[in-house]
Amino acid sequence: MNRTILVVDDDHKIVDLVALYLKRDGYNVLTAYDGQEALDTARRKRPDLIVLDLLLPELDGADVCRLLRAESNVPIIMLTARSTDDDKLRGLDLGADDYVTKPFNPRELMARIRAVLRRAHPQEEPTGDMHFGDLTISLLRHEVLLRGQSVSLTPTEFRLLETLAREPGRAFSRAELLDRVFGYDYVGVERTIDVHVMNLRRKIEAEPGRPRYIGTVPGLGYRFEARADREA
Repeated sequence: MNRTILVVDDDHKIVDLVALYLKRDGYNVLTAYDGQEALDTARRKRPDLIVLDLLLPELDGADVCRLLRAESNVPIIMLTARSTDDDKLRGLDLGADDYVTKPFNPRELMARIRAVLRRAHPQEEPTGDMHFGDLTISLLRHEVLLRGQSVSLTPTEFRLLETLAREPGRAFSRAELLDRVFGYDYVGVERTIDVHVMNLRRKIEAEPGRPRYIGTVPGLGYRFEARADREA
């Protein structure tokens, strides 16, 4: 299920920029341009995360954060021109989960959003073997078997395959996979993922050009197509 992000700023250009990056990464996007609209939208739509400016008309962002935190645990990332340590501490004291100052790098903001969402919605991770037809992924042994034969994967390839296979059918953006595999502070291009997927397909797919396991999501990234037979 795609997460829904509420972006709040009185600068329409900033809202449009953040919304563009979010949609590219597969998120649903809600927008608001003043504090009262943000509060009403958050209460009505219940987003999974809010990117919130502090300097807002109608109702200050700090008040929005304080009111929302009193009634919900929705993750909040402050996005503001206030950059002093006191400002950051005040935002975190109000209940914000992270604090990004303007001007900002959109890719860094996307990485922080993914990191906060992971902390807010932790996955229960399997610890045994995952079986998908002829393919077995052993998390304990850090090993992949294809028709009973061990497949030699690099650590990066194994982490990529594991990430996809944990959530079959879910579409991952390249940016999200880059974050999951390398860490959100990794400095690299998203097409790096394409190279690793290509190498992984050569090793586990009978026909790499017609993959059974790792499918392409046009314009976004990749997903694991097979469903688990069982976990042991």
